[in-house]
Amino acid sequence: MEDSTMSPVTDFDYDSAEPCQKDTVKEMAAQLLPPLYALVVIFGSVGNILVILILITCKRLKSMTDIYLLNLAISDLLLLLTLPFWAHYAAAHSWVFGDVMCKALTGFYQIGYFGGIFFIILLTIDRYLAIVHAVFALKARTVTFGVMTSGVTWVVAVFAAFPGIIFIRSQKKALLYTCSPYFPIHQYYFWKNFQTLKMVLLGLVLPLLVMVICYSCILRTLLRCRNERRRHKAVRLIFAIIIGYFLFWAPHNIVLLLGTFSNPVVLNNCSSSNKLDQASQVTETLGMTHCCVNPIIYAFVGEKFRGYLKAFFRKQVARRLCKRCPIFQKDAQEHSSSVYTRSTAEHEVSVGL
Repeated sequence: MEDSTMSPVTDFDYDSAEPCQKDTVKEMAAQLLPPLYALVVIFGSVGNILVILILITCKRLKSMTDIYLLNLAISDLLLLLTLPFWAHYAAAHSWVFGDVMCKALTGFYQIGYFGGIFFIILLTIDRYLAIVHAVFALKARTVTFGVMTSGVTWVVAVFAAFPGIIFIRSQKKALLYTCSPYFPIHQYYFWKNFQTLKMVLLGLVLPLLVMVICYSCILRTLLRCRNERRRHKAVRLIFAIIIGYFLFWAPHNIVLLLGTFSNPVVLNNCSSSNKLDQASQVTETLGMTHCCVNPIIYAFVGEKFRGYLKAFFRKQVARRLCKRCPIFQKDAQEHSSSVYTRSTAEHEVSVGL
């Protein structure tokens, strides 16, 4: 079946004893993936670029949380950068960008994917420290420590993506070229199983485990909060983060497991392979849309960040489009001070709210 542990669009079938026709899968990919990828790229790029601009121009990266949010946005953009190429691959049924681009784009895709997961984990731990261990967090949650841990995280993301970069390559098959994984024949099942288990463990099990543990402790602390309105908003956000991540990425991981360990459940035939390939395309696209949701969940949901967003549009966009409008003749300093004051929940005890 299609092995999408390497890149979003591949079409090489290892498992069939006889050639397995993938015409239905290719037609579905050609019709479905380009428009969906285009939407994901547009909305994901706008949201993440806004996060980066606000963090740099307004917040000026003054906290460890800002550092992690910046790197999460960069991870998402790195993944989004590759989608136009995969969309062309799906529409043309052939890889036309060469072997170097095949390896490079697969590397960018996987580094962005794993980087995004790891920075979500760091943001979860960051919130846990800020709320459950507030006193310790005052010393530990520094910009310097955020930069150091971010550097280590990128190195880990590269190592996590490395097997995929090694085995992916462009190769001519009939009259067309593919960009897909080619494992050594004598080690094929080992590497295929390894890649799938790596994706499931690092992409689903680990982040959900960290979220459940950390947010459980955060919930116990928030339930003692006297501000009932703020407490309820924080609790809703916590459940939205956990359930949302599970709903976005669990379906694709289930499809990966079924595709890799198909023999025990009698799915190792051409018809089932085609259905699993189609399911993989749909579920992975669903997972990619998480790049569009990350800016909303981790940045724009917070009242403070929304204040920065309004100030950014007022100062950088609306003012330039309408310099002579009466509303912009008012004293900008008064508005700016109401947004940038340190008294507006600099200590992020409300989980971003």
